[in-house]
Amino acid sequence: MMTKAFIFLNGDFPDCKDFYSNLNINTEHLFCADGGAKKALELNYIPKEVWGDFDSLDQISLDLLKSNNVTIKKFNKDKDFTDGELLISYVTSLNYDEIYIIGGLGGRIDHMLTNINLIFKYKNIIFIDRSEKLFLVTSNFILKNNLNKRISFIPFSDTIENLTLEGFFYPLKNHTLKRGDSTCLSNIITSEEAFISFSSGKLLGALSLD
Repeated sequence: MMTKAFIFLNGDFPDCKDFYSNLNINTEHLFCADGGAKKALELNYIPKEVWGDFDSLDQISLDLLKSNNVTIKKFNKDKDFTDGELLISYVTSLNYDEIYIIGGLGGRIDHMLTNINLIFKYKNIIFIDRSEKLFLVTSNFILKNNLNKRISFIPFSDTIENLTLEGFFYPLKNHTLKRGDSTCLSNIITSEEAFISFSSGKLLGALSLD
């Protein structure tokens, strides 16, 4: 069975309650970075662990977490990594098959871009909000059960060599996709199984959830 973890960061969160219920969040596998814990409490989730320097979490929330025996790991403000990255690094070491990160998009552009780049540093992480999810596309990748969904592929290297797309409205064959090209924006999945392959490069997928 596929194992899933969830991480709440301190960015923008969807207001729609159905968004969270559809994710089937198991609090035994819910981890929060600093202010993300406040959002968890607002949604009546008691996380497993909370990490941070706690500059974004009020004392009432912190006391509530402690009273529920939540594991608290506090860091000094002067550190080399963000609270979010420290937590992501730890959770990825626990060997989950998928790690959904909520609250990592929106807000400050510098934080959001830094978060997105973590997709290429840590395994199995997926950033998700109400409208889309962002994930690493590996060199031989299959998308299943996303018929008629919109998807974009964004290069995070100078080139993506020999990019082939099968099962899409706009297919490609051995294409060189360059950084900054808009060739692969807003494609449509036309098959229950769609295939992506390439020989080299770093590629981000952005799948619409609408």
